Amino acid sequence: MKALRRLLLLVFGHGVSSVLHSLQYFYTGSSGLSTFPEFFAVGTVDGVQFEYYDSNTQRIVLKQDWMEQYTRDHPNILEAETGNYLGYQQTFQADIGILKKIFNQTGGTHLYQYMYGCEWDDDDGSTDGYNQYGYDGEDYIALDLETLTWVAAVPQAVPTTQSWDQDEARLQYWTYYHTKECDYWLKKYLSYGKSTLQRTDRPRVSLLQRSPSSPVVCHATGFYPDRVVVFWRRDGQELHEQVDPGEVLPNHDGTFQVSVDLNLKAVPQEDWGTYECVVQLRGIEEISTPLDPALIRTNWEDQSGLTIPIIIGFVVLLLTAAAVVGVLLYKKRNGSDTSSENTDGQNLAPEAQPLTTVQS
Repeated sequence: MKALRRLLLLVFGHGVSSVLHSLQYFYTGSSGLSTFPEFFAVGTVDGVQFEYYDSNTQRIVLKQDWMEQYTRDHPNILEAETGNYLGYQQTFQADIGILKKIFNQTGGTHLYQYMYGCEWDDDDGSTDGYNQYGYDGEDYIALDLETLTWVAAVPQAVPTTQSWDQDEARLQYWTYYHTKECDYWLKKYLSYGKSTLQRTDRPRVSLLQRSPSSPVVCHATGFYPDRVVVFWRRDGQELHEQVDPGEVLPNHDGTFQVSVDLNLKAVPQEDWGTYECVVQLRGIEEISTPLDPALIRTNWEDQSGLTIPIIIGFVVLLLTAAAVVGVLLYKKRNGSDTSSENTDGQNLAPEAQPLTTVQS
């Protein structure tokens, strides 16, 4: 999904002058998974999870200390949003049954996903939004905010999009949400979580190499926020050939990591001194690490070096698994005043209903 790629953002190029903030909600309904909740929801700000709900506990779990203060300031919000989640929980299970009929499925494991949110660039003030559904890991329906129409990713979704396009009230609500309301709540959450969400953590940079013939990896980790620029430079010029950039991945502590490979097969070792890895992150000075054999941690020199790539590979494996779970997630409505939450819940809940109505 297009929006899923926004969860893991990597920007290569010069100049880290702004930060792209995001508010995202993910809902997932499942069937055929005995050890997995039939429904769960996750809310994130700037990729940091701030709340969680699932059908097993049927309650909201706050994941950040600043959310505790938020709920103290809005004492009715948890009850209102728990009710909203319960409604979606029932809707998602009904819709999975309908989707299985649509796709002629009688059993097996199936996942129904819903995601929406918005982004805000704190430099130029621009905003963007997304609202989409997926089934079994594939796109199903998405809202085109430019034309204000629902787009079917597969033929089976066409009847639903035709019905939703006729619902002017819902379309107007989503226009308002993505242009006004989501931006409002994103900034409110950023204000509450300022000490953690708007901080800057300096990256730790290492050079790694698995074998003498392997690429040299520039690995930056422990940085925050995730909008980082990492590139290789030779004689002051950024390299576009010989490099293989990776994607930004989350660490368990809320920071991020990224690796950029440099292929040196055609480079004599006497020229290594002209190469350097550069890391740029807003709020810190540029970090430059020269391509010096003495700085490269390897697999073949000593026992300690052996564990480094293994650990990194294991972390990446875990993060990949987490990303797959993230691909399954679902959307939830944030809040402030009780009246605002209840009104929004009434507007949002029908979004899953037409699937059942149209396809039954």
